[in-house]
Amino acid sequence: MLSFRDAYTLWRQVPFPIGRNVLLISTYHDLADAAEYVTTVIRFVDRGIFKPAPVDLLSMLDEIMGRIEAASAEMAESAEMTADERAVADHQHAYAALLHLLYSEFLKQKPSAD
Repeated sequence: MLSFRDAYTLWRQVPFPIGRNVLLISTYHDLADAAEYVTTVIRFVDRGIFKPAPVDLLSMLDEIMGRIEAASAEMAESAEMTADERAVADHQHAYAALLHLLYSEFLKQKPSAD
């Protein structure tokens, strides 16, 4: 598993998923919202400010990944999924998984209350 710093470095270098896919428009927007919440991690890395997002971001990302998987399965079953659409779905899912890993590692960085 990646360390917090490795996940952070990777996230900062991986572009946000782009591409057209009608069934994944809502996951695209929800993933953008989740990515915005994950930016709280930048404050922690740059300034040491530990302030988690005001939502259950890990559950949100789990739900997004589930919807991406369901949409991919639906398109695959109907044989309507092009290679480009598969690439969009795979990139969205991988990006959501990276956000999940990064944010869960961020939560482990919580300063102790000593």
